[in-house]
Amino acid sequence: MLRIAVPNKGSLSETAAEMLAEAGYAGRRDPKTLHVVDTENDVEFFFLRPRDIATYVASGALDVGITGRDLLLDVQQPAREIEQLGFGASTFRFAGPPGRFTSIDDLDGVRVASAYPGLVGSFLREHGVNAELVQLDGAVESAVRLGVADAVADVVSTGTTLRQAGLEIFGPVILESEAVLISRPGDADGVDTLLRRLRGVMVARRYVLLDYDLPTELVDQAVAIAPGRESATISPLRDPAWVAVRVMIPRRRVNQVMDDLYALGARAILVTAIHAARL
Repeated sequence: MLRIAVPNKGSLSETAAEMLAEAGYAGRRDPKTLHVVDTENDVEFFFLRPRDIATYVASGALDVGITGRDLLLDVQQPAREIEQLGFGASTFRFAGPPGRFTSIDDLDGVRVASAYPGLVGSFLREHGVNAELVQLDGAVESAVRLGVADAVADVVSTGTTLRQAGLEIFGPVILESEAVLISRPGDADGVDTLLRRLRGVMVARRYVLLDYDLPTELVDQAVAIAPGRESATISPLRDPAWVAVRVMIPRRRVNQVMDDLYALGARAILVTAIHAARL
């Protein structure tokens, strides 16, 4: 069986479980369950701490796992990223007291607190900066105020939490992270099927099917507005002056495309969700 590690808690856990369910895999009914066997799909799921997943996968104890790119790089294990999963986005930045730091060169010889010392340490070494890393498990933004560190490296979304702690962001982006599928060294049977299913879920989440009727002479203009993935499907109607058109379009553009097609002359415009896909 393909052995898959899944986050058992944290920000990635719920979406990872939903994605696997949409891909047709069995989930756990009890949130305390740590092991689920899906005999129909020939896989085993192991629900683990997100920070431990890369270590288990890198050791070969498990074949693949879902974790954050930040956690993968932080543990510095020989697991490899094989697919971006499109959720759990986060950005890592440096922050310090206003006016004290302007670049990462200013961090040379000072204390930097982070919950990701492996990730941050590698970044600093790559830039020739020798800083003292202070490892914390949480509330990193309080480290400067409490005198534990001179600067911090932490996840930033809006920056509000850092500003409330009296800190300002400086220097380059350390990492753009998101949920990723990682694999152990070497190949494992069943990974290709898992990848196809997860990619199908991502397509279903990002795209919709758009159907509409259109005067025949307007087809070229309509296809320019919404060309579809490969090419639009165009079918004749009983009235030879009209055709039916079907295309797949990005979900985020659906209302703008509908407006543009209606203004062109399309009618009976319908949107259908995609529940599964293989492209």
